[in-house]
Amino acid sequence: MHTLEQLKRGELVGVKRLSLAAGLTEFPDEILSLADSLEILDLSNNQLSSLPDSVSQLSKLRIVFASNNRFEVLPEVLGRCANLQMIGFKTNQIKHVPETSLPVNLRWLILTDNQIKQLPDTLGDCIYMQKLALAGNQLSALPASMANLTNLELLRISANQLTECPEQLLDLPKLAWFAFSGNPFSQAQVEIESVPKVPSGSVVLHEQLGQGASGVISKASWRDNPENFPDLVAVKKFKGEVTSDGYPEDELNACLKVGEHPALVKNLAQVKEPGYLALIMQLIPSHFVNLGLPPTLETCTRDTFPDGFSLTRQQIDKMIEQMRQVFEHLHRHQVFHGDLYAHNTLFDKQANIMVGDFGAASMYHMLTPAQQQKIKVIEQRALDYFADDLNSICVE
Repeated sequence: MHTLEQLKRGELVGVKRLSLAAGLTEFPDEILSLADSLEILDLSNNQLSSLPDSVSQLSKLRIVFASNNRFEVLPEVLGRCANLQMIGFKTNQIKHVPETSLPVNLRWLILTDNQIKQLPDTLGDCIYMQKLALAGNQLSALPASMANLTNLELLRISANQLTECPEQLLDLPKLAWFAFSGNPFSQAQVEIESVPKVPSGSVVLHEQLGQGASGVISKASWRDNPENFPDLVAVKKFKGEVTSDGYPEDELNACLKVGEHPALVKNLAQVKEPGYLALIMQLIPSHFVNLGLPPTLETCTRDTFPDGFSLTRQQIDKMIEQMRQVFEHLHRHQVFHGDLYAHNTLFDKQANIMVGDFGAASMYHMLTPAQQQKIKVIEQRALDYFADDLNSICVE
């Protein structure tokens, strides 16, 4: 993180990445002095509501982040930034996306948690788009032109007002990671009771084990063990707000709907109280570790791995077969995981895997048989990409 004082004193000349969070209400003109080098501009967590036309002078700019600001319109000047490939304006108050605000070279667009009711047809002109996040808006329809997004691999449209399944998306040739829960067309209209409900006071939370977009996972012990469960468990307490993947309650219901499988974390109980939503799960043994790392700005949608990390052919084949079995289990229960990735998978030295993170999961039993088949084909691509990523680190 840089400071406004550093910028004004000229200490940042030559930087490729600038991050400023200083309660800004106006775009600092001094940023323009970095035009010869600046590639990544992060103005998140300020109070900005507009960008000047002069931003187009930043000729090397590839990435702009401006989440948690006060924008009501996606700035049109972005469309005039010739090299801009990634735009992230999550959690603003954007109501309008002008036709001219989307640069043609765009690969990554994040507009999660805004107030957008309509998207321009020019979205379909962004033929290089690989990652598009639109969850938590007020969209009631999507442009037919999105059928042109033949490079799109990851799409989030959860928690909107879509009344019909957007057919133009189902035949996209590269789409693999898709989240669509929390829309009128995908309402489950069922409450899953596959595990008992317990009071929040039944467990005592201890150290934090992990944190994702939708909640915090902690080790916990029972204060009142109602079902003779293991003494130590894991509790995922949901944050209770829309995330990049959708609504937490949809994640909880999808977790419960899939039931048990050896390579899925076992669900034990649920908590549903006003202001407190949680899933109580089996504690994963400590010898399981993360299989992969999330995508980077460079890889966009594809997983990464630590430097020097490799697997044998035997390990990889065993993991792929287990993931294939998880895939079949999920779709027998008409649940689309939406995030089948190595970075959402744990493994041990015997190449046993555990798949988690149902934040992007969507139930699809309410769709037509033809739509259901296309949904399964989409997730089959995620399974294929999972295999490709593991094969890329194979040592014979």
